[in-house]
Amino acid sequence: MYVVIVGAGDIGTPLIEIATAGGNEVVVIERDEVRAEAAADHDCLVLNDDATIKNTLEDAGADRADALISTTDRDATNIMVCLLAQELDVPEIVSVVHDPEHQSVFRQIGVSGMENPQRLIAEHLYRAVKRPSIVDFMRIGEQAEVFEVTVGEQSPIAGRTLSSANERGLMPDETLIIAVERENEAPITPSGDTRIEVGDLLVVYSAEGATPDVTDAFGHREDHSGVFRRRHERR
Repeated sequence: MYVVIVGAGDIGTPLIEIATAGGNEVVVIERDEVRAEAAADHDCLVLNDDATIKNTLEDAGADRADALISTTDRDATNIMVCLLAQELDVPEIVSVVHDPEHQSVFRQIGVSGMENPQRLIAEHLYRAVKRPSIVDFMRIGEQAEVFEVTVGEQSPIAGRTLSSANERGLMPDETLIIAVERENEAPITPSGDTRIEVGDLLVVYSAEGATPDVTDAFGHREDHSGVFRRRHERR
């Protein structure tokens, strides 16, 4: 795959490493001379130039690229690069979005915008402290989430089938168990007859997100108290 990467900063550099290691043909455009020289250490072609100039993208071969990814630290620059890439008919265009309020702009121009990875890392770290029962999560829209959670011993649905749990109102509204992972077994696509056991790792969709009321169903009431209350109790 022929990939043009714009920006060789904190986000672009690991992307270059991954893309080149994957055997792709990579061209990097970086305006900063020092960063451009550093990027040249990888198995890729580097242009020390301004990607907001159409001729630069043409020199990078964007008109024959399979994808362009813009990773600069300015949303305005990324938008301009993406618009030029569209003029050159690049099939797949992706950009980092630093300001969440700009997501709608990227959607309007038809570009896939990904929230700043550094912010995503910060959010995962905060979640690890605030909601320790959540193994991993992915936000969908403004509120809904898909997350992984382990069934605890205090879970009201442990030992019950999903049908029984639903009939007894033990599952939160608009919550769906998508998959069940159990030690020494193949992943389970659950049905109404699937019995949930303590220690199961569940992949869960919740329209209201992984709130304490939702995680109660999986035996994690400690999420109500939070780390700060626990710290106070230890004093």
